[in-house]
Amino acid sequence: MRCSEAVRQLWDYLDHAVSPEDHERVEQHLSFCRRCCGELEFAKELRGFLASSGAEEIPPDVRARLERFAADLQGGRWRRT
Repeated sequence: MRCSEAVRQLWDYLDHAVSPEDHERVEQHLSFCRRCCGELEFAKELRGFLASSGAEEIPPDVRARLERFAADLQGGRWRRT
C-alpha cells in the first residue's frame, strides 16, 4: 500500500468502515511508515478536538497543520510508499 492510499483511508480506518482486508493493509503500512503514523495520530487528535469542542474556531496551530496536510495531498506528496 502506498502512502496516498493509506492517507485516503485513514478516516474510514478510524471509523472501522473499511473491509477487513483494507484494515489489514492499512495496519501493515502503519507498521513501517512513521509519516503515516503521524498523520493517523493527527487525525485522532483532530477528531477528538472536533468531538469535544463547542468552539467554532480551530486553534491556529491545528489549522496550520491541517492546511499543510491538505496542500500536501493536493501537491501529490503522498505518492511515496
